[in-house]
Amino acid sequence: MLAPRDEYTPRITEMGCRFVPIAIDPNGINPMTDAALFTAYLKRLRDIRPNIYLGYTIKPNIYGSLAAHGLGIPVINNITGLGAAFSGNGALWWVADILYRLALARSHRVFFQNGDDRALFIDRSIVRLEQAELLPGSGVNLTKFHPDAAPPAAHCPEFRFLLIGRLLWEKGVGEFVEAARTLKAEHHRIICTLLGFVDVKSPAMVDRTVIEGWVREGVVEYLGVTDDVRPAIAAADCVVLPSYYPEGTPRTLIEAAAMATPLIAADAPGCRDVVEHGVNGLLCSIRDSGHLAMRMREMLSLSPQMRKQMGRAGRLKMEQGFDERIVIHRYAEAIHSALSQSRNK
Repeated sequence: MLAPRDEYTPRITEMGCRFVPIAIDPNGINPMTDAALFTAYLKRLRDIRPNIYLGYTIKPNIYGSLAAHGLGIPVINNITGLGAAFSGNGALWWVADILYRLALARSHRVFFQNGDDRALFIDRSIVRLEQAELLPGSGVNLTKFHPDAAPPAAHCPEFRFLLIGRLLWEKGVGEFVEAARTLKAEHHRIICTLLGFVDVKSPAMVDRTVIEGWVREGVVEYLGVTDDVRPAIAAADCVVLPSYYPEGTPRTLIEAAAMATPLIAADAPGCRDVVEHGVNGLLCSIRDSGHLAMRMREMLSLSPQMRKQMGRAGRLKMEQGFDERIVIHRYAEAIHSALSQSRNK
């Protein structure tokens, strides 16, 4: 595995994987730094000589794929979301467009995690129709994430809303807090909670001092960080993600749906692949705290039986289309196909 070293590296090696460190600045746009990354990929892949290269996330998809193609290594990509580069129409969009065209042109398969991203890449001729396939995000372990996967929470008279994820402004954290403030001012008996990373130096990340201010105000509770989100989901009446971050398919929504929890999410790519409005949750307008507050009121107004029905519908949707075994099978098929094609050249 080629990746930056972090606190999870020991877990990778414990699984029996060989870990090869490589320095990646995921948010940097310095051409010299990216050229150095491409050179590093060339060196590492030349040394490792893998049978196939599986790219995941933006820079590995671009620079790792270019290096693998140059060395004659078959490539399979996974577009996990478009990121900031495709959130506007400026120079960064133009550069990302060109780099993706170069990197993906010779890839054997390009997986996408939502239909909007796949359609965009096909419409702009960045990938060919026969290359592009749709996956149900990263899938979900339906045994691990199950309605009975965590002990039932103690009865709480307040209705509990939960937002899980990296606490980026683009995840709709500000809108969630403002909606919570509105509902609390209306004297609704609710608890709004945040769970996720904050201590990352980035202008896109909500500063810890801001979160501490919200907590002092009493508008939200901050649960910190955890490696196991299941107890928090089990304690929630509804999981909320008003995200307009250009991601693939939000894993938190998939995991919450698998645990039969009703959802509220932004009507955005990826989110609407998981949430069917009125079936397993509700969709709200992007960047609109007022509309989010309205959807939260709607969820509050539903009977417990109707919310339970939404939860069951979400679980069924995950069983039918988001099982991680689907993703594993599709990858296995693509790898076999790519290796067979490579041997026949």
